[in-house]
Amino acid sequence: MYDLLDEAWQPALVAADGETERVGVLRLLTEAHRYADLLVETPTQRPALYRQLFLPFVLDALHELLPRDAEAWAALFRRGRFTERQTERLLGYGEEHRARFGLFDAAHPFAQVPGLHTAKGETKSATALVATAAQGNNVPLFSSRTDGDELRLDPGEAARWLLHTHCWDTGAIKTGAVGDRQAKQGKTTGNPVGPLGSLGVVMPRGRTLFETLLLNLPFKKRVLPEDAPQWRCADITHRRCADGTTHRPCTAAPAWQQRPATGLLDLWTWQSRRALLLPERDGDGGLYVARVVLAGGDRLELTPDDEPHTAWVIDTRTTAHHRRRPTTGRAGTEPAPGAADGAAPKRPLRHVTGRAGWRGLNALLAFAHAPEVPDPSARSAGRRHETTQLLMTLAEARDELDPEYPLRLDLTGMTYGTKLGHVEDSFHDEVPLPLAALRYDGPVRAALLEAVLHAEELAGAVNRLDGHLRRAAGAEPVPPLAWQQPGERLLALLGPLVLALLRDLRHVGEDEEACDTRLTHWEGAARWAAWQVAEELLGTAVPGVVSGRRVQLNNGSEQMFRLSTAEAAFRRALGGILRRLPQPSTIRS
Repeated sequence: MYDLLDEAWQPALVAADGETERVGVLRLLTEAHRYADLLVETPTQRPALYRQLFLPFVLDALHELLPRDAEAWAALFRRGRFTERQTERLLGYGEEHRARFGLFDAAHPFAQVPGLHTAKGETKSATALVATAAQGNNVPLFSSRTDGDELRLDPGEAARWLLHTHCWDTGAIKTGAVGDRQAKQGKTTGNPVGPLGSLGVVMPRGRTLFETLLLNLPFKKRVLPEDAPQWRCADITHRRCADGTTHRPCTAAPAWQQRPATGLLDLWTWQSRRALLLPERDGDGGLYVARVVLAGGDRLELTPDDEPHTAWVIDTRTTAHHRRRPTTGRAGTEPAPGAADGAAPKRPLRHVTGRAGWRGLNALLAFAHAPEVPDPSARSAGRRHETTQLLMTLAEARDELDPEYPLRLDLTGMTYGTKLGHVEDSFHDEVPLPLAALRYDGPVRAALLEAVLHAEELAGAVNRLDGHLRRAAGAEPVPPLAWQQPGERLLALLGPLVLALLRDLRHVGEDEEACDTRLTHWEGAARWAAWQVAEELLGTAVPGVVSGRRVQLNNGSEQMFRLSTAEAAFRRALGGILRRLPQPSTIRS
């Protein structure tokens, strides 16, 4: 059976001494204050484990005992652990639903379909679950494995990759299982990627597992009667959803449906695939998984407006005809403001692979009443952003917490191939965030957004310097947004400086003078980094750029490009961006 509640399957980092322990669900949750974090094979497993198992377990078990306002939430957060009553309820909930947490249970395998099979009895290698493993013609570069190599997963690994598959699996064509009436010729087509694959996941993290759980449980949401995690779906199969029209099917069957989520519990435990692990025993009697059955599963009709783990893009140019259909009644909330009256639509904001997480702070700190933040990126034209539901909620409780609390934002995402059939790249970054930055009109938020804006502007100034020198040498500038642009090198140098500023601003509170002092110090370091890249460009320029050349521009006019004018323009740009710094009196000749 392999009971996930008690078996020691999940590695966790002990907060006190940094040692690693393998624990089951009940011990991990009831002693969540003892553990710093989950240990995972790949960063994208972390949000999958929290959403598919730990968060819905806590929310479904304790929804009547969890805080309903900011003060009560902050009091429990400061307590640092669950109360005795909450701990007893977690244990009781586990006993009540123990039969649903057997990973290899014959009747109710966890997050699987019992007896799932294809018409020809085909199975797949366990690599079908592992996003980083070679599969078919999708072979990671420098991988030591091929598709023909057997991959054996121990039960813990199999459980983690199973939940990861429900969240992040590739799309397109999937195997059709017996009992799936929508399958044709043994296949289902048009499968979307897992629900997290269409998001730029933003997950707040604390110092302990307990704090991380609370940071990811929005205290303003209530659980609706028709909402339940997948392991309780049989209890509510015959009830109507919030809109009164859609029945929620039981996910422990081959049939699937395209539908909206009935609430937060349903959304977190969304069964995007129908799967069955096929356990075997090795020579010593140990369990392992080498073969699986994997088929298409439920399709999320649209991302709900109250999806807590993503920031949003609001397209102000989209016409009413193409606006995103609103979702209503999710997890006890009212319809999204403006959703039904022709307001601009919003969609999840995805992370850009290769772009550091701190460069997206303008979106993460985009609160409802905050002024718009200028963004020099052309890609932002006609768009504005909205931060995550969790950060909005945390902003209400920030005054109840230690202002120097070391909040971190864990950012994860995936990029898929053009036909969604393979993982092209993954994204992971971690951004420290001062609690004071959650005040929409505070000096810390303003300082951070100014630093990020200036970093992008400095990169643009370096790119213009490079383009000027290239034209002076008779070459064409590097195309916009190309990774070869020297501005990308500058942003890589500025990354550690911005992260240091983020950590430093935790200690200033609401002191505007202290914010200004630290921002001035940052500008000095940023100017040094900008000149480091600029000197490299100026020093490696070909001799011909000194005399330069006259170039006809696209508008028909002519302009003289030479080294001296390129450097002078760069100096002027730096002076216009870094206004806190005194301008150097020495000019290069």
